[in-house]
Amino acid sequence: MNDAINPVTLCQELVRIQSVNPGGCEDQCAQFLGDLLLGGGFEVTYHDFAPGRTSVVARKGGSCDSSRLCFAGHIDTVPLGFNDWSVEPFGGNIVGDKLYGRGATDMKSGIASFVAAAMHLGDELLADPGVLLIMAAGEETGCEGSFPLGQELAKVVRVGAMIIAEPTYNQPKVGHRGALWLRMTTKGKTAHGAMPELGVNALYKAARATQKLEDFGFNVAPHPHLGGNSLSVGNLHAGQNVNSVPDHAVMEVDIRTIPGVRHDCLLEGVGAYLEGDIEEIEAFVDLNSVWTDPHHPWIERVYALCAARDGEQPAVAALPFFTDASVLQPAFGGAPTVILGPGETHMAHQTDEYCVVDNLPAAVCLYKALWKDYLMYYKMVYIER
Repeated sequence: MNDAINPVTLCQELVRIQSVNPGGCEDQCAQFLGDLLLGGGFEVTYHDFAPGRTSVVARKGGSCDSSRLCFAGHIDTVPLGFNDWSVEPFGGNIVGDKLYGRGATDMKSGIASFVAAAMHLGDELLADPGVLLIMAAGEETGCEGSFPLGQELAKVVRVGAMIIAEPTYNQPKVGHRGALWLRMTTKGKTAHGAMPELGVNALYKAARATQKLEDFGFNVAPHPHLGGNSLSVGNLHAGQNVNSVPDHAVMEVDIRTIPGVRHDCLLEGVGAYLEGDIEEIEAFVDLNSVWTDPHHPWIERVYALCAARDGEQPAVAALPFFTDASVLQPAFGGAPTVILGPGETHMAHQTDEYCVVDNLPAAVCLYKALWKDYLMYYKMVYIER
């Protein structure tokens, strides 16, 4: 029965279950996956961080002392955007060699592939050390689901290595940049729009701060694979009506960081740089970068499997965006982590999002091979040493 689990069909079914975030509706998707895995003999638990915001976790084999192989990813998606789609965004339709729909690439194809791989392996997973599958809610808005989930799971399970199935064209990545999202507030004094000299325009202050941020310098040497830090002002809101001087403005800033950058020091530095224009500044998303040494023994084994598949050694590379590894890797004691999934990196969050159909069964084969190889690695590292 397990061999009948088709990752392409499963991805289509997942795309048809809307789990858009913001909005908060991952529970149906979590329940669907949980029922499927329960039928495959997995121990399944559900974890809510808010009403309807449900993550699902599945375990098979191993014991409380086993350092499991963990597959992880998120089941929420971003909104559709304002542009019209040429396909039904929640249809999961296949056109040519592509499967279309919101979440097809980011990252329901990855979820479908590692669930299918686990179902195909069946009772092979009963061998020590066992497997842990994490399908988290709330990743797109700052890993809201993984924060409490990682802390809770770390009390009862151990992880020896982790595969994050985010979209990478089935090529391994050994890290990604962190994210520090800042909310900045300026304050003024309201007045009639016909008599602006009687007020203090908070929007003008925010506009000056925005212009200054365009020239903000991080003074940090770039990482050889992650590049440098980046900063983008994402939105600016001010005023309640056009004929009043706005006395309150809020702008939100997206900063991406490389390893070695302390977010508390960066927050302090940005505040000092904008002193006089910004009254309040707070971080509403604070996620560290992720980096695993490409010479770590397990990472080298992952690269060797990919090289055997492709006929050439994959390049050491990383991603510009964050993943649930930001919080899961530290929760699991810094377990070596590779980001490796069938989706198309460049299609994440795009209109007419798609994944290439053939990449899903290819990912299943790779994930199964990674499990079999992890058994040998586990024996050498944890049993024979």
